[in-house]
Amino acid sequence: MKITHKIWKWAANNRRKTAALLVVVVLFTGISFYRYSSSPVNPPLAARIVDIPKGAGFLRITEILNEAGFVKNRPFFWALALVKQATLQIRAGEYEFTGVMSPLEILAKLVRGEIKDYKVMLPEDLTVSEVAKRLLEDKLINEEVFMTLATDRDFLASLDIEADSIEGYLYPNTYKFDRSMTTKEVIRIIVRQFWKEITPEMSKRAEELGFTINEWVTLASIIGKESANREEKALISAVFHNRLKRGMKLQSDPTAVYRPAPEGTPVKTIRKKDLLSDTPHNTYRISGLPPSPIANPGIDSLRAALYPARVGYFYFVATNDGAHHFSASLDEHNRAVAKYQINRQKK
Repeated sequence: MKITHKIWKWAANNRRKTAALLVVVVLFTGISFYRYSSSPVNPPLAARIVDIPKGAGFLRITEILNEAGFVKNRPFFWALALVKQATLQIRAGEYEFTGVMSPLEILAKLVRGEIKDYKVMLPEDLTVSEVAKRLLEDKLINEEVFMTLATDRDFLASLDIEADSIEGYLYPNTYKFDRSMTTKEVIRIIVRQFWKEITPEMSKRAEELGFTINEWVTLASIIGKESANREEKALISAVFHNRLKRGMKLQSDPTAVYRPAPEGTPVKTIRKKDLLSDTPHNTYRISGLPPSPIANPGIDSLRAALYPARVGYFYFVATNDGAHHFSASLDEHNRAVAKYQINRQKK
């Protein structure tokens, strides 16, 4: 009996020691876990972009973060993610982290899906090729896919575009994209903005003028390429409307140098041989409007195409100060050309 009593006494003493040890271990682990979760993960580490691929499981995500220097203690990071129920809520994409962020902050950003976005400004009157170049600067599209979609009739129909090309419908604006988006998604966002700007009243007005949507956008694109001066757009529109009514060729220089994608961007310096070039869009050779837009016009050009100024002008020439001189007769126009162009070239 004495031996049994001694055994029980020894076990009881060791249980107390073991329990005390467990309490110390748990307390120490808890303090360490708290400090880990709320302390900067790697203070010297500068901002870095971490790409979480689609379909990556949480263990793979942890490895990616660890390789970038944002985990260090993987068991603690896993435990923290389980506590926060974050393991199945992380969205794929690019994230920007810094070493001064805590694991809690890193997980919170992942769960909220705060993917790094890229602000892209698309000015008025860019061509499809030029829009593609802007998007490629931040690696937001696949160029080959973009150009293929730009003339894919089924895809264009899904965007409510009744034309052979997306030219004219890539609305000028400032956009935010992220690299998790597909090329098709990026295009949809830009074209969606075009349709947001087009009101039923504008569509009705185009119909009253005898224009299809594509013809209206085509005229607007020519107006936009002719002048960036907002105050002049209605006057330039009037010249083209007057010419169309009289059956005169539009003779717009920008149409003579336009080359549809993927043939390349239009040339900047217009020469006589360009005006004589036998291309589908050259309004020195063809009558009426070109078969499609020559750029992507902004809202001012779109409105000007619908509401031309009530003037009798048939001609205009650049005055080399960002404006134009408008004329009602050919004689007056020739004098203006001599004044602003020919005499200037002689100087």
